[in-house]
Amino acid sequence: FWPEGMYSLLAGFMEPGETIEAAVRREVGEEAGIEVGEVRYLASQPWPFPSSLMIGCHGIALTDSISIQADEIEDAKWVTREEMMQVLAGDNPGMKAARKGSIARFLIEGYLADRLALGT
Repeated sequence: FWPEGMYSLLAGFMEPGETIEAAVRREVGEEAGIEVGEVRYLASQPWPFPSSLMIGCHGIALTDSISIQADEIEDAKWVTREEMMQVLAGDNPGMKAARKGSIARFLIEGYLADRLALGT
């Protein structure tokens, strides 16, 4: 169940023998058509179904043009820090943030509070 207007972070499953960095680059490319360079691990979260481990990473986009794969995701967009702050405050009727308790929400809130060591 995915509520209308809810946005999260790009995600996917790792393939056997694939590194975390390679999985991030592949999934972002497949889902949004964005090429990713440097990838850094940030956090992890156990996920009960289907008995998985969610791994949160930060990747440096080498391209900014979005080209979604309709069989992968419905929509993707770049948002500014200010726009995401409005979403979390409930001041953007067109967007809802990732669910509380999810690693996506943790990463978004950490980024907005400057608590994540992202590098540049």
